Amino acid sequence: WLIRELAQVWIDFESNLLKVPIITKIHDGKLSLEDYKLLLLDLRQQVIDGSQWISRAASNIDIEIFELRSAFIKHTAAEHKDYQMLERNYEKLGESIKTIQEGEKNIGSVALSSFMFQQASKPNPIDLLGSMFIIEGIGKRLAAFWGEMIKDQLSLTDDQVSFFTYHGVADENHFHNLEKAINHPLMDIDLAKRIVKTAKTTARLYQMQLEELGNY
Repeated sequence: WLIRELAQVWIDFESNLLKVPIITKIHDGKLSLEDYKLLLLDLRQQVIDGSQWISRAASNIDIEIFELRSAFIKHTAAEHKDYQMLERNYEKLGESIKTIQEGEKNIGSVALSSFMFQQASKPNPIDLLGSMFIIEGIGKRLAAFWGEMIKDQLSLTDDQVSFFTYHGVADENHFHNLEKAINHPLMDIDLAKRIVKTAKTTARLYQMQLEELGNY
């Protein structure tokens, strides 16, 4: 049931993303360099929170369900370098690293990060597997594809799009960890429903983050 529901959440999310202006531009070959810089600038402000909410979630998971906790911890280690890669890509575009480091979250990122930290602060926030499913799905299924299109459209080099292209490779491993967690013996229908709801919420807020680029 859970896998089927999550698959539907993903299908809806992916089709909704195609209506988001920045994604439409990428697909239509109409992305400008300024659009891309803004995308990096805004993504970095939310990505930097990634390893923090996952760490917080892991610390709130009981030792009795250690296997599930380890799925979060593995995820944290992998996420930790992401924002630095974003910063390097931005700098390679000729921009000041200080600009991206001092940027602020757009209103969609504020909502997304607030939700993540709120969930992560609850006891045993296993439902955040739903968030990880969405975020890793972006990495596994979309990021490398977007990265290649951006690179071709704007005639960029690998070190200017590596945040996107790296994810297509790195998140293959992430996803395997997540599948193991989802098939855990402790998974029951109530927990499964919570995971699906959290996945849906994360998907909507992630979309909002992309819709609100530049809106601070």
